[in-house]
Amino acid sequence: MRRKRMNRLLEGLVFLFLVLGLCSTGFAQGRGHGGGRGSGGGIGGSAMGNPNGGRPDSVGVDRGLERSSNASKGRADNGRSTAADRSNGRSDEGLSRASDNLRRADKELSEHPGISSALHVNANDLRAQYKAALVTNPGLKFGQFVAATRVAQNLGRRNPNITRSAILAGLASGRSLGQTLQDLGLSERQANEARKQAEREIKRARDQ
Repeated sequence: MRRKRMNRLLEGLVFLFLVLGLCSTGFAQGRGHGGGRGSGGGIGGSAMGNPNGGRPDSVGVDRGLERSSNASKGRADNGRSTAADRSNGRSDEGLSRASDNLRRADKELSEHPGISSALHVNANDLRAQYKAALVTNPGLKFGQFVAATRVAQNLGRRNPNITRSAILAGLASGRSLGQTLQDLGLSERQANEARKQAEREIKRARDQ
């Protein structure tokens, strides 16, 4: 009888120990999962924000980009403004020179109508042709234009490459009439003779 009681007591103790063991294991696992979630949340928070607790990094980057953009824009605007001012200045100067040269040409044609006759063209057409040439070379003098026209008329048949347009292009580049004719294939002597012949013919036309 006593042995049966002892056996039951032992069985009860074993059962109690098993229950306590299971409860301890479950509690430990619960703490482990809770800590993992907390740690994960902390890492996620650090990744999304600033781990140092200050302002977000993007704020400094945005402000830096804004300052850089503003500085660049300022330089670009100033550069465009300066370039535009300089370009307008050159354009205004060119228009003024062309206008002055055209007025002198009108006076020349009015006082010496024989010039257009010597070039086999009426005064209005000659003026229009000179005005068109001033667009590309505002500093072109009317006398230079007349000489280029006459030389091209005198030499064009024997030298097809010597045209008024070719001569005017040489003058626009800073070359003289004689140098331009040499560039187009004439010798120095031939260029001088052609220039002097045109000057004599133009002088006679002015004296008419």
